[in-house]
Amino acid sequence: MPANNLKEFIALAKAKPGALNYASSGNGTPYHMAGELFKAMAGVDLVHIPHKGSDQARASVLGGQVQMMFDAVPTMAASAAGGKVKALATSGSKRSPVTPNIPTVAEAGVPGYESGIWLGMMAPAKTPRPVLERLNAEVNKIINSPETREVWLKQGTIAMGMSIEQFDKFLREEIVKWAKVVKVSGAKAD
Repeated sequence: MPANNLKEFIALAKAKPGALNYASSGNGTPYHMAGELFKAMAGVDLVHIPHKGSDQARASVLGGQVQMMFDAVPTMAASAAGGKVKALATSGSKRSPVTPNIPTVAEAGVPGYESGIWLGMMAPAKTPRPVLERLNAEVNKIINSPETREVWLKQGTIAMGMSIEQFDKFLREEIVKWAKVVKVSGAKAD
């Protein structure tokens, strides 16, 4: 791969529309959607090569059969540090604590790009408000504890403690965002 940074990769992809591939862990997976969002926002024509899991996708990139992929930072950090892959950017809204010297996609040339995997806790729709408030308070207490933050930071995970209302707003925005990506890309889950 001759590109050494994201701007060079985008320029190469624009110069060779449809000639570069990106791997994912399968159709409809978060890594597939990250690639489709990137294609749309960067204005590039990359060919999606779905695999049956992240290990197979990673092997295709490491073996040089596929030019790029979006993957978990901790998983690829050692390969990047060892020169087996080039880390062009991270997909989160902030730089990863695991690789603070690597810019985000937004910093590196695609303003506004952000794609991440997040986890949220949900309860049945008719759960009483006091129960929801207690669950929310306890979860936030755990994820904001120094012990949890330390373990998660080593893994490149950033705690996003939110109120019930903040999570509701976040979830609704994510649904709208990814529905657009699915519609534009025509992506289908397997």
